[in-house]
Order: sequence, then C-alpha cells, then structure tokens
Amino acid sequence: MNMEDSCVCKCREGYMLRADGKTCQSVDLCQTLDHGCEHLCTNTTDSYICKCYEGFILAEDGKSCEKPGCHDGVMDLVFVIDGSKSLGYANFELVKQFVNSIVDSLDISRMGTHVGLIQFSTKVRTEFTLGQHITAQDIKRAVTQMQYMGRGSMTGSALRHMFQFSFSEKEGARLNIPRVCIVFTDGRSQDDVSEWSNKAKNSGVTIYALGVGKAIEQELREIASEPAEMHQYYAEDFEKMGEITKKLKSRICKEKPADENMCRCENVIMFQNQVTEKLKNLAQINILLLLVTLFPPQWK
Repeated sequence: MNMEDSCVCKCREGYMLRADGKTCQSVDLCQTLDHGCEHLCTNTTDSYICKCYEGFILAEDGKSCEKPGCHDGVMDLVFVIDGSKSLGYANFELVKQFVNSIVDSLDISRMGTHVGLIQFSTKVRTEFTLGQHITAQDIKRAVTQMQYMGRGSMTGSALRHMFQFSFSEKEGARLNIPRVCIVFTDGRSQDDVSEWSNKAKNSGVTIYALGVGKAIEQELREIASEPAEMHQYYAEDFEKMGEITKKLKSRICKEKPADENMCRCENVIMFQNQVTEKLKNLAQINILLLLVTLFPPQWK
C-alpha cells in the first residue's frame, strides 16, 4: 500500500506482519480466537480444526467431542470369562483390558446398561452381579481387581451358572430389558457347552462367542446365537484381540435382540385390550345410568 513516498505492507486474514515489516507469518488462531473446541485446537495453514482426545470422536458440530458407543442401547450384559491355566497371567491381564474396553463403549447407569461378570476354570465364580455396580468406573475397578483362577476349563458349567443365576432377579436382572452374554475362551471345554447355551438362547439371551488361540470353531458355533457369522469371533493370538473388540463393539451397538420388539408389541397389544375392555364396561354403565335418569322406574 502506497502512502506518499513510503510503502506499508499488510497481510491476508490469518497472518500477521513480522517485525521486519515485510514478511507475513501465520497467526496462532487457537490462541487468539474463541475457537470453541472442547478438547484440542490445531492450527492449519490459514485456519484451525478441532480434535479430540484418544477414545473420543468429533461430533457433527466440528467442535464438541463424544464417546463412541451404544449410548441409546440399554441391556443387561454378562461376561463369561475363561480363567483357565492355558491362558496365563499375562494374557488374563489382556482379557481384563478387553472387558474394560467394551465397558467404555456402553452407557452404564442406573437406568442404562448393567454389567455382571463370572470367571470360570474348573469351578465358576461370580466376580460381580448385574445389580452390584451402576457406574463404568466401579465396574472397571472390579475387573482390574479380579484374581486369575488358573485351572481347568469348564465352559459348560459356566454357561449353566449364567443361565440359572446371572440373569435372575436376585442378581439384578431386570424385566423386559434385553439380555446379552459375551463368552470368552481360549481353548476346548472339558464339558458339554450345547445344552446350557441352547437353554439360555431359547430363553431370550443373545450370546456372543469369542475365541482366541486354541479355541474350537465348532464349540464357538454351538455357543453363539444365530446367525453365527454375526455372533462368533476368533483371533489367532491375543495381539489380534483389538480387531475382534472393534467388531464386537459395532455389532452390540447395531443389533437389538430378536425378542425385544416382540415383547414391546405384545405389551402394547395387552394394554390396548385392557383399556378397550374397561371402556366397554364404562360405556355400558353410563348407558344404564342414562336410561334410569330418563325413564325412572315406576314402583307400585
């Protein structure tokens, strides 16, 4: 810009003039503007973008951050975790991380999703029931403190325990809430898995079967709900557990147990029938009262 005999330099928007009065440098918009980013602000060439901490995703407004997961889903979820000797202490710690990763994706609250967990080896042990913890923090703490059992592998007994006790009202299961079970194992069961898995599935429990390493495909198929390709997952080793964790999170969030809509429909129909019957009774009573009013009986 010419001002009589001198020249004044100016910069484009998003840049500021350096001390030499001639060159321009990018402005730190994240420091100078009220950018509104909830977590992180990152400068670009002539603007800025918002970013989120690990474990969060950027919302549609481009500024706020939210946790991905099943925020609209409500379920009673029971983990059935293999604690057999073949797993080993190190891998058992990885399994605990897997459980907590799933918990992070759920809406855990008094009115939201409830979580229970049982560990099995030669025996079955309830680590915590569905009604015991109502915050994700408490659940994750209980998982972290879980002690490794380290004996045989009686998956069938664990499934029996899950069916008979874990989804009972005594242990916190709720009426008309979808029931989901995630079974994790790394090897062949020493007892039959089909009887109790079938009983659980027939009662309305949706079962996901996760196998690692020496887990038997046929056994996983017997445990998992139908269709098996949507409820059965396998990883060759524990280093690849992250892959099936992502797939499982996505599937749990998308899928509603088959009986849920049916139960809601039946409840609505039952309610409508009850209301209709009561209205009919009221109408009949009102008609009789009207007739009596208009035509009072003549007593002799």
